[in-house]
Amino acid sequence: MAKLVVFGATGYAGGRIGAEALRRGHEVVGVARHAGSVPEGVEALQGSLHDEDFVAQVAKDADVIVVATPAREIEGRKLIDAVPALARIASENGVRLSFVGGAASLHVAEGGPRLFDTPEFPDEYKAEAGNHAEVLGLLREQPESLDWFYVSPAAEFGAWTPGERKGEFRIGGDVLLTDENGKSHIGGDDFAIAYVDEIEQAKHRRARFTVAY
Repeated sequence: MAKLVVFGATGYAGGRIGAEALRRGHEVVGVARHAGSVPEGVEALQGSLHDEDFVAQVAKDADVIVVATPAREIEGRKLIDAVPALARIASENGVRLSFVGGAASLHVAEGGPRLFDTPEFPDEYKAEAGNHAEVLGLLREQPESLDWFYVSPAAEFGAWTPGERKGEFRIGGDVLLTDENGKSHIGGDDFAIAYVDEIEQAKHRRARFTVAY
């Protein structure tokens, strides 16, 4: 059994990862700005990943830190601003650091452009996509002592398209996965299954992978 500390535990991805981990018998600590909305069964803490003292405290007896928060600027701070301290604290405590990333930094084909560099990508999503890509880039620069993984969902992923739990999906690397109709999608529960599988099996150390049907 592992102990997970989930930042963004009330969000779409974080909530489902926490629920899947609980279902498998893991211990889950959910961190949110408003701890009262953390799902039942999860130990709730109010805090911020930008608070180094708080992060250090929760990391002491954790096995995995899950970061499932937006990458864009919130209250004057972006996710990437917290990464150096998160990486240092995780490394010092032997904690595996993991992130729910974005799909837009995936390449549309081997050797091709990233999704958010294509002309069709909507301008209104470019800032968030770019911020997620910067987080991934910074993780790749961290010393070998840091054990991390970063999961990019399919292009269609979110509360607006939750889908049904199938228990079947494909795993890829840095290239966007699409089905025979050119669609790239994954339901929240199946994304969470893949995420917790990685926590249990550790097949992608210091790497990004993607999940899609």
